[in-house]
Amino acid sequence: MLESTRRRMRLRSRLGDLRRAGLPILQATLAAGAAWLIATEVFGHARPFFAPISAIICLGASYVERGRRTVELMVGVTIGIAVGDLLISVIGVGTLQLMVVVALAMGAAVFVGGGPILVAQAASAAILVVTLQPPTEGIYWARIIDAFTGGLVAIGVAILLPVDPLALAHRTVRPLLNELAGALDDVATALRTDDATACERALARARTLDAKAGAFHTAVVAAGETARMAPPRWRTRDAVAHYADADPQLDNAVRNVRVLARGAMRALQLGDHVPDDIPLALQELAVAVRGFDDALSDHGGDTSAGPRAAALRAAARATLVLERTGNMSVSVLVGQVRSTAVDLLRALGLDGDEARTAVRAAAREVAQEELVEADLRPSL
Repeated sequence: MLESTRRRMRLRSRLGDLRRAGLPILQATLAAGAAWLIATEVFGHARPFFAPISAIICLGASYVERGRRTVELMVGVTIGIAVGDLLISVIGVGTLQLMVVVALAMGAAVFVGGGPILVAQAASAAILVVTLQPPTEGIYWARIIDAFTGGLVAIGVAILLPVDPLALAHRTVRPLLNELAGALDDVATALRTDDATACERALARARTLDAKAGAFHTAVVAAGETARMAPPRWRTRDAVAHYADADPQLDNAVRNVRVLARGAMRALQLGDHVPDDIPLALQELAVAVRGFDDALSDHGGDTSAGPRAAALRAAARATLVLERTGNMSVSVLVGQVRSTAVDLLRALGLDGDEARTAVRAAAREVAQEELVEADLRPSL
């Protein structure tokens, strides 16, 4: 029974992978076919293998700055073809000749200022020239035309049949938010239980957030480029801009939570007393972070009210703690809670001054509520 369940789960996972890969597969299929058709029917090339190869390579480039990267790929392929054609027609084909061609093609790519992509494609194109169809004299221009044809077709397919930029951004922000909230909960638990070892694990978890924040940033840049360049996705530009605005603030929140985890570990190692309101504030921040998924998808609509209120409660609770203690460790934790809350509020659309003003106002409201409760307590 258990093995059967695992097989079904693996099958669902594979089907999910296939569903997510459907659009890239369709793009590659159409680009390869269109590049071959243009090269054979329009330019009359009998064996235009560089056309579909170039199309597939260019579509496989990162979504980020795909236009620039595609140009790099086409230039790299052109350099490799030119060097390969010129040298092989003179020195012939063989192991040593292949090594010379690859070295000179890569050297030429570096000389013209190419990055890793351009250099690698120059080498790959040179190898294809040597191994598949060695030239008999000079540069075989048809190959260069085919390479450019494939690259241009790839750009056209990416523009006319683009990925969903919102899905791309949402798919990468979700794991970032889950891990960020989890790290906050872990630090809160470690402080509440006075467990330095658990806090060390929480710090290690916080340190892994950089990779997820980087993945989200890359996705946001790619989503923005797609929303700008692809007419079918123009309507998503405002929504993608909301993710772009949240990106740097979430990155700041990640940094602040990492510093907060280090501060918590130091407080526990020193044996400093941390008031219970600090772990409660961290839990409020975690609640705010978990609500971001819906708030970002809603593009700052009504669903942002919940995360905003939770972030303000966290900052207010921490601010009041600071007024009651001069403990340096607690001061560090309070500062990071407030900074993280401000980052989250700015990610929800407030500017810096508005966020800080809202935090101060929330602190005054909580303080007033506590005074009222204190006045009522003796009469109960």
